[in-house]
Amino acid sequence: MKGSLAAWVVALERFIDQHPDHKGSLALLITSDEEGPFVDGTTRVVDALEARNEKMDWCIVGEPSSSNKVGDTIKNGRRGSLTAEITAKGIQGHVAYPHLVDNPIHKVAPALAELANTEWDQGNDFFPPTSFQVANIHGGTGASNVVPGQVKIQCNFRYSTEVTADQLVQRLEAILDSHQVDYDINWTYNGLPFLTAAGELVDACQAAIMQCTDQQTELSTAGGTSDGRFIAPTGAQVVELGPCNATIHKLNECVKIADLETLTDIYADIMQRLLA
Repeated sequence: MKGSLAAWVVALERFIDQHPDHKGSLALLITSDEEGPFVDGTTRVVDALEARNEKMDWCIVGEPSSSNKVGDTIKNGRRGSLTAEITAKGIQGHVAYPHLVDNPIHKVAPALAELANTEWDQGNDFFPPTSFQVANIHGGTGASNVVPGQVKIQCNFRYSTEVTADQLVQRLEAILDSHQVDYDINWTYNGLPFLTAAGELVDACQAAIMQCTDQQTELSTAGGTSDGRFIAPTGAQVVELGPCNATIHKLNECVKIADLETLTDIYADIMQRLLA
């Protein structure tokens, strides 16, 4: 994404030099907190703009959207993300006295198996089916002869527009209840699903990619989340267009300099189509 930022800076310089009296306004939003608790980044800016009644028409997020060649894929939407932190409670004790304990791992394991095998929806033309994944499980004292008093489970839904977050909450808690799990649960609503249909921004991106790379681009909603989830609810058209993601979050994460040059050309061409 830092590569995308560099490409945007150069593209903006080039476009403004050629079109000093261009239509509209242009801004770069460079934020922190995008993969953290999302408190002090884009959400702050969106709140300030909304308070001023200042609306964005178009937003391009420089996420690494491309797969094999720059521009082969753009994200015109993202699934919603919903996280549950579950504490299943039992009675701690010695493993040699099972009648005196209540093992929360034994209680919650069948519920997790059912959750993992549940079909939440079948997706639609734009989104794959909703998925449920367990991310972390922490239980036990570290001793082999102690039944724990609790186990903590962190799990996440990536969900389509076929279900709502509230429906997923109700269904998960109903499954825990059906297995008689004694639990506390904390929900984090990481982001709503969004979709940008064909229109000015998508059309301009596709045309620019064809002009600069001579290839058709695929529209996709796969992958994780981005800060686009905070901007789309304002009414802006949002897409993600950036470099290749082959090394994303890997050791020696990198992009090709030539890809950034191509991306600069694409960004400049998009502005030419929308604002010249």
